[in-house]
Amino acid sequence: MNPIFSKDTFKGKTVFVSGGGSGIGKSIAHQFLISGARVIIASRKQERVNKTRDELSTYGECHAFQLDIRQPEAIEGVIDKIKEKNWQVDILINNAGGQFPSPAESISPNGWNAVINTNLNGTFFMSQQFANAFFIPNKSGKIVNIIANIFRGFPGMAHTGAARAGVDNLSKTLAVEWARYKIRVNAIAPGIIQSTGLEQYPPDFLKGISSKIPLKRLGEIQEVAYLALFMASPFSEFMTGQTVYLDGGQSLWGDMWEIPDED
Repeated sequence: MNPIFSKDTFKGKTVFVSGGGSGIGKSIAHQFLISGARVIIASRKQERVNKTRDELSTYGECHAFQLDIRQPEAIEGVIDKIKEKNWQVDILINNAGGQFPSPAESISPNGWNAVINTNLNGTFFMSQQFANAFFIPNKSGKIVNIIANIFRGFPGMAHTGAARAGVDNLSKTLAVEWARYKIRVNAIAPGIIQSTGLEQYPPDFLKGISSKIPLKRLGEIQEVAYLALFMASPFSEFMTGQTVYLDGGQSLWGDMWEIPDED
């Protein structure tokens, strides 16, 4: 049972969650399911997303697609399959993304382009195509973009900082452009969240990191999910174009990146 929303809050709604195979995306999908929604999850890895679908189907109607959000034609293909089932998507959660820690001088062109392509371009392609296919014709829709804590830059990951800042601005821009279609667009900027996404970082990178967060702990995936549901719910109908930092105060205090001495 969701401790905030009733089991019928999203009854009759269909939610699409990119990057829904694990971590934050999986938690968001879970919370929508137990709040009454039909949920479609997508991931680049078919085996992972199918396994998650089977697990989440215990809680409600859950479907899965393999999808690379960097490929507009792949997004179009998934939308065609959704339409073949005579479904309408009401809520889009742009959660898919990826990055890796690296000093700026060491990021290769391929590494830079891969992160920009997924985190920024993919988010735009998803938003544009789902808006054109569902939200604009229906004069209704909610988009929630999951970005990152970029409040004071993103030293150590310049590529994702640039991409996520782009999505922050994109959220504001689309909120204004698409307001006439009754489409609300908001974003969540999580801080350090205890999820499977941390597995790609070396242990030294995360050592003692909770001590640099005012609340002295990492966030939990369900805390991001609860905020995503609020942004997509009837309780936030006057909220659009906003980015909410969910980071235990990290964006306001502390140094996550140690400035090295001059060589």
